[in-house]
Amino acid sequence: MKKTPLKRNSRNFDVAILGGGSAGYAAARTAAAAGLKTVLIEGGAEVGGLCILRGCMPSKALLYAAEVLHLARSAKTWGLRIPKAGFDFKAVMARKNAMIADFARDRRASLSAGQFQFIRARASFTDPHTVALRDAGGDAPQSVRAKYFIVCTGSVIAPATTPGLAETGFLTSDDALSLRAPPRSLIVLGGGPVAVELAQFLGRFDVKVTLLQRNQQLLREFDADAAGVVEKTLQREGIRVWTGVQLVEAFGRKGRKGVVFQREGQTRRITAEQILFALGRVPATASLSLDKAGVQTDGGRILTNAAMQTSAPHIYAAGDCTGPHQIVHIAVAQGEMAAHNVAHPSAPRSMDNRLLVSVVFTDPQAAVVGLTEKQARARNIPFRAASYPFADHGKSLIMEAREGFVKLLADPVSGEILGGACVGPQGGELIHEIVVAMSQRMTVRQLALMPHYHPTLAEIWTYPAEELMGNAKG
Repeated sequence: MKKTPLKRNSRNFDVAILGGGSAGYAAARTAAAAGLKTVLIEGGAEVGGLCILRGCMPSKALLYAAEVLHLARSAKTWGLRIPKAGFDFKAVMARKNAMIADFARDRRASLSAGQFQFIRARASFTDPHTVALRDAGGDAPQSVRAKYFIVCTGSVIAPATTPGLAETGFLTSDDALSLRAPPRSLIVLGGGPVAVELAQFLGRFDVKVTLLQRNQQLLREFDADAAGVVEKTLQREGIRVWTGVQLVEAFGRKGRKGVVFQREGQTRRITAEQILFALGRVPATASLSLDKAGVQTDGGRILTNAAMQTSAPHIYAAGDCTGPHQIVHIAVAQGEMAAHNVAHPSAPRSMDNRLLVSVVFTDPQAAVVGLTEKQARARNIPFRAASYPFADHGKSLIMEAREGFVKLLADPVSGEILGGACVGPQGGELIHEIVVAMSQRMTVRQLALMPHYHPTLAEIWTYPAEELMGNAKG
């Protein structure tokens, strides 16, 4: 497709992309490369998206600092003498801030490279092919028309519905990643990835943490055995964990903040210096007037088919605003796919959620790809499962990383790998061996026979694979 020259004050485009985060940038880059006249419209105060600014990158920078501190304080395990490992919290935050500034600067440079037009403005639909622009700067038009749209507006912190919480005041995950000093004590509301990661991060920086989870287990999307390892580790590090709770109300008293909750028929009250609200995020779609474009939603989440197409055939969506998987690599893949389908309607592509990956960057890390046992049973998918513990594995013993295990799920007849889980050292890295295996539809026999160097963490996958290959034909 022939490229169309861009004009800074253009009003008409082949495709307009709403949102400049990971999904939006991927969509804009893909659409422009296909020769489409493309505009990317970003209405947020910052450019870069959740992952770069307030999610993946800043949180993992802080978690790694906490891990280094934890290792230093555990140095005697390896016969090393480190008299007292302390920290400068301001310096920790300053390093994180410098890194994020570099990432954001690179993204801004990419947006200004001229592949597509970039407009800073808030957009909302006035009809199926037009968006009005508010707070636009420079010579931006007051509205934009496009043949196609791709909505990539991301997500925002979920509203706080616990009675009294808004009046009492609380930290969000955004606030926690920008603290100038850690609180002395903290109540964490939530048990998902953000909650457990920030609980461990702050706990390792000497904050007394209590975590309240409404579900019966932490990390409810994981199997109970995997979630149990994470919970046990948090408790061993001094974090108090309450699962299966019902939040009643929040309150403030004498400079402290508290939560009333019920568990197993008993009412309890706890207080701390601060409360961290980590009960998830919701799609950022409320201001888009999607109804005027004929786009159907469910609780704010934009409904799409496997090709990322909405109920309005010329409008696509990608990333967190589509849910339910708010993960950056999925957002990028969806953005690229949506743009491809706009550019090549005769050769559409579809998302394959068979290779869905989730990683929680606690220590030990928890990671899963494909089916969990819980999901397989819910869908009546036959499987066989086998696991192997890190406590009996050479390289992890050298590292004194004895917590956790790896697990494989396989088809009982063909032996094809259906899913994998890893809770242990470098779990987020190790899970990618199973991602590769599943992408090629490998069997457990093929995985077991594949050479693995010794001693490495990766060779642990061969043990459950060997166990499962016994009765499989593949």
